[in-house]
Amino acid sequence: MLIYMIRHGQTDWNAEGRLQGQKDIALNDLGRSQAARNGETLLQILGSDVPAYRFVSSPLSRTRETMERLRAAMGLEPTGYLTDERLVELSFGDWEGHTLEEVGIVAPDRLQARADQKWNFIPPGAAAESYEILSWRVGAWLRSLSGPTICVTHGGVVRSAFRLVANLSEHEAATMTVPQDKLLRIDLGAGTLEWF
Repeated sequence: MLIYMIRHGQTDWNAEGRLQGQKDIALNDLGRSQAARNGETLLQILGSDVPAYRFVSSPLSRTRETMERLRAAMGLEPTGYLTDERLVELSFGDWEGHTLEEVGIVAPDRLQARADQKWNFIPPGAAAESYEILSWRVGAWLRSLSGPTICVTHGGVVRSAFRLVANLSEHEAATMTVPQDKLLRIDLGAGTLEWF
């Protein structure tokens, strides 16, 4: 079974290096153009196979707008997709809205702890999650799929797929770059990942 996983386009917080987590931040102009280009690329790859795919997005506005611009660029009705709460970004708790530099000023020991064990680190705050915790809900979502899927989601969710599908190490999965202008093709049967 194939999945095309797309990270949402850029936001101003991405450009500023701010931890967004579950804050509902809108796309910026670059993010809107990235979304449209990803739709054009996806149409070129899939061609007449597009109707075989189910479309699903995280419910946050940056992912929904990415999905709608992607679908419009494919010539599809923009709102013809589902949302799934399991695809929401991990929560950075009290750190959301801050840059790592800002966090380092007030909590250098916690920032070092994150650098030492990024996959399992839980930021401060009641709702905060680690990548490991996030991977539990992403794994449940992957197991629920019944056919080929196009998914728009967040960087943390993509990192979970690196670990769950390709069995990358915790360190590799937590630190690999997740571009906003490319598509990740996941072959669940083969356990492979490929960027387009």
